[in-house]
Amino acid sequence: MKKVYYLKTCNTCTRILKELNLSSKFILQDIKSEPITVKQIEEMQALAGSFEALFSKRAKLYKEMDLKNQDLTERDFKHYILEHYTFLSRPVIITDDKIFVGNSKKTIEAVRNYLKF
Repeated sequence: MKKVYYLKTCNTCTRILKELNLSSKFILQDIKSEPITVKQIEEMQALAGSFEALFSKRAKLYKEMDLKNQDLTERDFKHYILEHYTFLSRPVIITDDKIFVGNSKKTIEAVRNYLKF
């Protein structure tokens, strides 16, 4: 499966999609208009190793809800990601049995190297 979970309104996500030319080769899912399902988040977790690895601690709601001062469990991370799309670290790029989470330069370079551009 080749899929990208992203946010259409996120300039960083759209720039990465364009930069890596993923639109033509991958199934794109805008997580705001088409929310993530339990099955999808569990598939992502199986590849990433944990729900925490998929969780964005930079989300505005993370600060607003004061989650950094709470002791969150894997179950909590899953719950929050399913509850509100902003908690998913974006983009999430899945190809074959590999997952790339987030928009750091290191992650994007790893995608580029894996796809051999």
